[in-house]
Amino acid sequence: MKNDLVYLEHIAEAIQKIEKYLKEVSFEQFSGNDMLIDAVIRELEIIGEAANQISGKARDQYPSMPWSQMIGMRNRLIHEYFGVNKKIVWETCSTDLKELRKILATILPR
Repeated sequence: MKNDLVYLEHIAEAIQKIEKYLKEVSFEQFSGNDMLIDAVIRELEIIGEAANQISGKARDQYPSMPWSQMIGMRNRLIHEYFGVNKKIVWETCSTDLKELRKILATILPR
């Protein structure tokens, strides 16, 4: 479980970075800024890779975590990098990460 906690902390850190990057940024600003898009995508990849490293035991212990969605997003970003949909990335960051942060807050020690 110790290693799992490290990966969960990586996920939490990536969420914090994305939230910092996108603070007070509109979709139009986001979609027109390649450096920002690349930074956000990189953090989403980290979330997915960290989720992929979590043990089956921990995944079973925390079924409210969207494990397959996090891993699936990472795989799409890595393997379909030439066709990344900016709107989907934006919506993921705007809605899904807030819920993920709330779930993590119940798991990670303070």
